Amino acid sequence: MDHIAAAEERIVTERLRQKLNEVNTAAQTQLSGVQDHVNFTLQQAYFKCAYECFDRRRKYDEISNCVEHCSSPPLRAQNLVEGEMAKFQERLNRSLMVCQDRYEASKLQNKGGAINEMESCVDQSVQESIKTLHHVVVQLKASLSINETGSI
Repeated sequence: MDHIAAAEERIVTERLRQKLNEVNTAAQTQLSGVQDHVNFTLQQAYFKCAYECFDRRRKYDEISNCVEHCSSPPLRAQNLVEGEMAKFQERLNRSLMVCQDRYEASKLQNKGGAINEMESCVDQSVQESIKTLHHVVVQLKASLSINETGSI
């Protein structure tokens, strides 16, 4: 690989990293209310419920079943969030792979402007993903019965 090609690769890699950071920041910002609900509201309810399970009149198995029952809502919620975010990540990855494939094809054909095409493709993929992220968060909030203030 010559110096120009190596420099182009570094530029592409850095620009891609910047765009991925943009998506990560958007995801953290938009998901903060959902994560807060799961990590605090549902976890708090779990601990209160589990505390009530510990009664000396109960057998160990009854206590264990009670605690397991209490843990169900936060576990379901966390699994839902993780599942939706895994699908979101998979869609983003596929979109970025298309950009990568186009870039590689342009390089093979010695087309000029391959880096600019790559950057444009990645930017479009990132912007579309961020728009989609908003809808994913709205859907998660509806599924978890989170109102705008973050409580149930």
